[in-house]
Amino acid sequence: MNNLVHSPIGLLHLTAAILAMITGALVILTPKATVSHKRIGYVYVVSMLLVNLTAFLIYRLFGKFGPFHVAAIFSFVTILGGMIPILFRRRFTDWLSYHYFFMNWSVVGLYAAFWAETLVRLFPMAQFWPVVMLATLATTLTGSILIRRHKDRFLTGRPAAPISKPTLFP
Repeated sequence: MNNLVHSPIGLLHLTAAILAMITGALVILTPKATVSHKRIGYVYVVSMLLVNLTAFLIYRLFGKFGPFHVAAIFSFVTILGGMIPILFRRRFTDWLSYHYFFMNWSVVGLYAAFWAETLVRLFPMAQFWPVVMLATLATTLTGSILIRRHKDRFLTGRPAAPISKPTLFP
């Protein structure tokens, strides 16, 4: 545990991240528009807000503002992009689409960050960046394929159609 957690803030960050990974997976894999979806979703959002907040209190890797802080900003934007349309759905004509894409990308980003957090502890810095880039690319490519494949089922109620070629953007 000595190499895993270096401070109480680090422990809070790790705990919130694990909770977000579990609730993020549950909210994606369980039926939508149910009471449990909403409850689990709110736990995910609060967990992610804690992950993002605590990320700005951790500077051990670079000693200054670094790429993971930039990733935390993007993560925060995906949470806002997914929640604002839900909270103000009367003002958003396509609120469900915003919610679907932003929240799914939030979870994909969380799992990509998991690889970075894990791999930084396993490889020297010279090997870390190429390995984390490959893991992140594999995670985001897989996420992109799954998000595109299932969007019709969630946004229109039609079954998912197979996609002919993977693309990174919908």
